[in-house]
Amino acid sequence: MAKAKSAFVCTECGAEYRKWQGQCTSCREWNTLSEVRLSAAPLAAGGGGGGATARGGYAGAVSREVVDLAHVDLGEVPRLSSTFEEFDRVLGGGLVPGSAVLLGGHPGAGKSTLLLQTACKLAQQRRVLYVTGEESLSQVAMRAHRLQLPTQGLKMLAETSIETILGVAERERPEILIIDSIQTTHLEDIASAPGGVAQVRESAAALTRFAKQSSTVLLLVGHVTKDGTLAGPKVLEHMIDASLLLEGGADSRFRTLRGQKNRFGAVNELGVFAMLEHGLKEVKNPSAIFLSRTEEQAPGSLVMVVWEGTRPILVEVQALLDDSALGNPRRVAVGLDQNRLAMLLAVLHRHGGLFTGDQDVFLNVVGGVKVLETSADLAVLLAVVSSLQARPLARELVVFGEVGLSGEIRPVPSGQERIVEAAKHGFRRAIVPRANAPKHAPEGMEVVAVDKLADALEAL
Repeated sequence: MAKAKSAFVCTECGAEYRKWQGQCTSCREWNTLSEVRLSAAPLAAGGGGGGATARGGYAGAVSREVVDLAHVDLGEVPRLSSTFEEFDRVLGGGLVPGSAVLLGGHPGAGKSTLLLQTACKLAQQRRVLYVTGEESLSQVAMRAHRLQLPTQGLKMLAETSIETILGVAERERPEILIIDSIQTTHLEDIASAPGGVAQVRESAAALTRFAKQSSTVLLLVGHVTKDGTLAGPKVLEHMIDASLLLEGGADSRFRTLRGQKNRFGAVNELGVFAMLEHGLKEVKNPSAIFLSRTEEQAPGSLVMVVWEGTRPILVEVQALLDDSALGNPRRVAVGLDQNRLAMLLAVLHRHGGLFTGDQDVFLNVVGGVKVLETSADLAVLLAVVSSLQARPLARELVVFGEVGLSGEIRPVPSGQERIVEAAKHGFRRAIVPRANAPKHAPEGMEVVAVDKLADALEAL
């Protein structure tokens, strides 16, 4: 019998080492290396042995024949609807047979609720197997009854052993296989507790290999760490086809589903859901939700247009400046990059002539939305100016644009579509980069094109 080999894997970045060491030289973290035993099992007929998947992930999907790229069939990839338009949007149009999707989120975000609603509806017309490792079957049945979901036809299995799960899946041949969650599963050949680096890595590899070989849609639930990243080895993100994150605080009834990786669609696509008494309900017009503003316009409040995936969304940004009692004023940004806020304040001082070095600056994006693009730069600065001078801005004003270090206003992608979206929601004035100004503005909309930050301040 071949001797079992082992490797040491960093739990933060997934880097591999032949022997243990105190610091990972890849990500510079200390005491993050854990031993992973690599099985010496022979390669299966479909390709990819037990331990080989530690590097390959889904070797079963590799073609054994060399083909010319020009002769590859470009037929449309079939997709299965998840019964949620917002879910399908984030996935890039629906579920792809043979794909592996990882759904992460904080406890209580609604991961199990979303997948149970999807599974119960899909089971009415397709073969679905729902494997639960965290709850008993009676607990899942109670939730389905509370949510008033159709339960006929949904196959359930309460199991954590990967060998047993794959055996049942071979017998049932489901079109959709749901594992809740990957941190509770384990392989018998690996001598470590469920949730460890070796177990999560090898369990996901075995499940993904089965999905590739059988054209089964694999949906995995994953836990997240305190900083919001998916728990387990980073290499898990390379094995799967799509990584989705369901976000939402306990004090908010809205949940946002964001695509962090997607081989079949746009990255950073955003889906919005509302948590109601009977489960998650999709919000088809997110802009109307994020624009629930008060009747009286307050200083520091401004609406901007951000581009999430394939559509524009209008969100409100709020700024509050106050005299600082500290030698080092605070810079707090919720929903935006805090380092970028510090940079924008420096640009405002240098090219706008407004000093904020003695002010505490607090910034918040209403609705819990996280803005990841630079089109919010100009709106952030104008909201800061409004709060600094205690002068409210017009309610019908909308702003977007990237601000450079020399004070120039740079264009952003899909500028005209953003203006059209703002006009649909009743906005009558827009301050935008000159390169994004349309030749013919929408009816009733005044578009102010600016080149420099000073021009934008003048336009206020």
